[in-house]
Amino acid sequence: MDQRIVDLYDEYTHKPLDRRVFMERLVALTGSTMAAQLALSSLASDYALAQTIAENDPRISTDRIELGGLKFYRARPKDVTPEAARAAVIVIHENRGLNPHIEDVTRRVAAAGYLALAPDMLTPLGGTPKDEDAARDMFPKLDLEKSAGQLAGVVAQLKAASPPKKVGVVGFCWGGGMVNMLAVAAPGLDAGVVYYGAPPKGDAARINAALMMHYAGLDKRINDMVPPYEEALKKAGKSFQSFMYDGVNHAFNNDTGGERYNKAAADLAWGRTMAFLKDKLA
Repeated sequence: MDQRIVDLYDEYTHKPLDRRVFMERLVALTGSTMAAQLALSSLASDYALAQTIAENDPRISTDRIELGGLKFYRARPKDVTPEAARAAVIVIHENRGLNPHIEDVTRRVAAAGYLALAPDMLTPLGGTPKDEDAARDMFPKLDLEKSAGQLAGVVAQLKAASPPKKVGVVGFCWGGGMVNMLAVAAPGLDAGVVYYGAPPKGDAARINAALMMHYAGLDKRINDMVPPYEEALKKAGKSFQSFMYDGVNHAFNNDTGGERYNKAAADLAWGRTMAFLKDKLA
């Protein structure tokens, strides 16, 4: 696919760009309304693919709970109660809210042996709607500092449990940026994994968690912000690893995301993520 189309879709989904303007520009790029619709369908999420690990997989149990004023989708190994789990991983969604793809990712984390908790960060606004565009339009209405504070309270609650838990967090896109903000807001966080997320609006020197960061080579919007953040982390003596995946787009890990998904990069990044969490949450 023409990279200009992918870049336009990224602008539409993240700035956000008005849909009418987006479609006009997409038609201009593709040459016709029909071609524009075909291009859009190849970039939009297909949640029928969000079944890497099924809801009824015998290895795990799932339910829905509320913590710290947020609703969560929770998954865990079948033979481990939430109370007995020694390590928890928070999974933070993209700017589409808590959807079937993120629930699938949460089950993957649980199948790896963790208590996995996926918050619906749109809970204060009534929760994630089924319409993706409606969900996207809700995110600018969130108070990001308050959102990070809510998650920091959940981290503190998990750390204070008996037995105490080590806590990690993984976030994608908007959620990747929230991982960075949470690392600043939650001094007890043990590990954070950022997938193509923006740097935090806060002092990197306050971060205690070890960080792993994954970036897409074609994601200029995010990548332009990365060097100053990494320099701040180095200057503050923080523990972090950073990986750039050449030739792939923002959201390359989302296997329901059509043309933007890149299996080779996603598999490599996920393998690194799981090894990192195993090391930091042991």
